Amino acid sequence: MNFKNEQLEEFNDYVRFRKIAIIGLGVSNIPLVDYMYEKKANVTVFDDRQIDSIPKKIMDKIKSYNFKFFFGKESLKNLKNFDIIFRSPSCLPTKPELVEEANRGAIVTTEIEMLMKMCPCKIIGVTGSDGKTTTTSLINYILEKAGKKTFLGGNIGTPLFTKLSEITPNDIVVLELSSFQLMQMEISPDIAVITNITPNHLNIHKDYQEYIDAKKNIFKYQNENGILILNNDNEITKNCSKEAKGKVILFSSKEKLNDGFIVENKIIKQCNEGVRKHILNTDEVLLRGNHNYENIATAFAAVNTLVDLEQAATIVKEFKGVEHRLEFVRELNVVKWYNDSASSSPTRANAGINAFEEPITLIAGGYDKNLDYEPLAKPILEKVTNLILIGQTAGKIFDAVKQEAEQQNKELPIYMCSTLEEAVEVAKKVTKPKEVVLFSPASASFDMFKNAVERGKKYKEFVQKLN
Repeated sequence: MNFKNEQLEEFNDYVRFRKIAIIGLGVSNIPLVDYMYEKKANVTVFDDRQIDSIPKKIMDKIKSYNFKFFFGKESLKNLKNFDIIFRSPSCLPTKPELVEEANRGAIVTTEIEMLMKMCPCKIIGVTGSDGKTTTTSLINYILEKAGKKTFLGGNIGTPLFTKLSEITPNDIVVLELSSFQLMQMEISPDIAVITNITPNHLNIHKDYQEYIDAKKNIFKYQNENGILILNNDNEITKNCSKEAKGKVILFSSKEKLNDGFIVENKIIKQCNEGVRKHILNTDEVLLRGNHNYENIATAFAAVNTLVDLEQAATIVKEFKGVEHRLEFVRELNVVKWYNDSASSSPTRANAGINAFEEPITLIAGGYDKNLDYEPLAKPILEKVTNLILIGQTAGKIFDAVKQEAEQQNKELPIYMCSTLEEAVEVAKKVTKPKEVVLFSPASASFDMFKNAVERGKKYKEFVQKLN
């Protein structure tokens, strides 16, 4: 018997001829444009870009659908009297125009929140400042290989709201959730994961507390049947256990937990009332670095009620990792080149640096998110033999490293480059055989590139050109 999603059908009936605003023509909202047209909604589209910056294919579609549209920095001044407003993740719900509409009675939501509210099956959600993409991908990979039908979405995969009609109660939805997606969200996944919380996106969030509070929404609306997986080694996430309504599972690479999952002496173990069961030797996996072993332990915790752990361990051995996250690019003249373009914070770059035992030539720098680079200085001086800097944060990283070097009475060659291509060429010249070149920016990409994916692809392109 075919499953019928009655909630979705009610929603489809509701939106017919209603005033719907779609804010932001990004990846998550483009499918909504088609969906709302099919459902005969009265749609107005908003974007803070000028009309010339909107891809022609999208503009042609909007015009053919006869939708109203407003573009530019002041476009939200026209946000008046809507029934439902779908904001893009980057359009925060704290914007005055959205607050005003919400106070008037409009439903202000996102594609991902509406998906979760109408999803008929179990949802696993992953958030965190670092490691969430790898952990989400690992969870989905284990479940798929174990024979489960999954839908991967959120920050990665496909926007899933328009796939709701295909999802049945027997499936599993796996979501990577950013702080922007979680802000003011009023529903939590059945299984929630927080990999860690460290300062991030402080150029957009009002303050660090707003960022932390957004992350907490991933478990805030769980009930007693919910499962919350937390990093025991991160003070903020560990303390979240006090607010949990359901079962809490901890993971750690620093403590011998009585219950939970630990990484100890290169072995991932499950702890049950003090009894430790060997699950996986980290020498058997393709991923590198302690942070990735923590990601594997986290994934095991998330799938524990759904898949046999021995089977999960066998599956993890085949996992090759996620593009732009400590991704091996090539070996040239006995030098290995790695792409860690997804590293957009100092903590993530620190994890990348610590993944290697070989001396490192580090290429870092990018868009400034108002982060502190002092914590990165010591790891750089301990592991890096050449530092190559680019982008807006080059000066901040330079100052932090220089200050630490003076305190330690050490010297480190630092090269300032104007482009990523130049940085790659300098890295080739200064790196010795049996060393590693690591591109781990510790910064966002928006000063030079559209996103971290474009940045990583460019890096790989420049590296492959070398001879």
